[in-house]
Amino acid sequence: MGLLELVRRQWFLIGIVLVITGAKLQPSVGMHGGPLKPEITITYVAVSTIFFNSGLSLKTEELTNALMHVKLHMFVQTFTLAFFPSAIWFFLKLLALTSINPWLLKGLQTVGCMPPPVSSAVILTKAVGGNEAAAIFNSAFGSFLGIIITPLLLLLFLGSSSAVPFTSIFSQLFMTVVVPLIIGQIVRQYIKDWLERKKPPFGAISSCVLLMIIYSTFCDTFSNPKIDLDTFSLILIVFIIFSLQLSFMFLTFFISTRKKSGFTAADTVAVIFCSTHKSLTLGIPMLKIVFSGYEHLSLISVPLLIYHPTQILLGGLLVGTMKSWMVTRQKALNLARQVKIPV
Repeated sequence: MGLLELVRRQWFLIGIVLVITGAKLQPSVGMHGGPLKPEITITYVAVSTIFFNSGLSLKTEELTNALMHVKLHMFVQTFTLAFFPSAIWFFLKLLALTSINPWLLKGLQTVGCMPPPVSSAVILTKAVGGNEAAAIFNSAFGSFLGIIITPLLLLLFLGSSSAVPFTSIFSQLFMTVVVPLIIGQIVRQYIKDWLERKKPPFGAISSCVLLMIIYSTFCDTFSNPKIDLDTFSLILIVFIIFSLQLSFMFLTFFISTRKKSGFTAADTVAVIFCSTHKSLTLGIPMLKIVFSGYEHLSLISVPLLIYHPTQILLGGLLVGTMKSWMVTRQKALNLARQVKIPV
């Protein structure tokens, strides 16, 4: 793979490194009250743009294809929005006894509260040959659920309501998340044919806006001399995130491959990716709203920024292995059926 090809494929991860570096070198540009006026351009314009873009790109008409697979949907949404954050909460009780930066631990909890991503789980499920329709449904449905449930989970587990009024959070969420999302869906109905023909780069647009939000967040961090992130804590968080991701993938694989589960091999692939992946595109704007005014917002955001490339990296590495497993599983099922045929 050439350098240009690597940059083309990993431009977003490279972008994250560049904007954080830029924020470190000149934090006054994007800090609160700075020339970019992030209190307006980021808090309202950028966040609204991301969710309008999501509403425009979500193919809700395709969700009916997978609507009836209720058991699979219940499992994915319950695992993602109930078991995942609860398991993280119990795990953090142990980690609180260590010397890891407490704000990074809070960031781990926010990862658990996030909904599934709109794209990566679907892309990886398709790459393996899994149940793509189920992945599309759960990614989209989980994103809609997350608009309501994620802020509630954040308030429940982190208690940010003491710093930011509950009504203020949800009024801002409604205006910058729900309304743009609905408008995007309405506009989509009128230009659906054009969108199908032209296929605008929705993912790239959201990613660029997301880089602006990350830049502004870290400008606030580096302009605050009180914030200190030690290398030891950061290395431990990276290790913990890799371990959590692998553990949850193995757990969902174990549960969904049991005979009583009723899931096919294709269903299992969708379950693994949709249940364990978390949305950075929806997550960062929500953190910006729910934790508005927090001087440690960027530290809280760090685990989610690490989790995002981790899920893509691990998912990509497992594509070949899971494909082989699906073929082997299908051969075993075919053999079992042949044995059952009466002589």
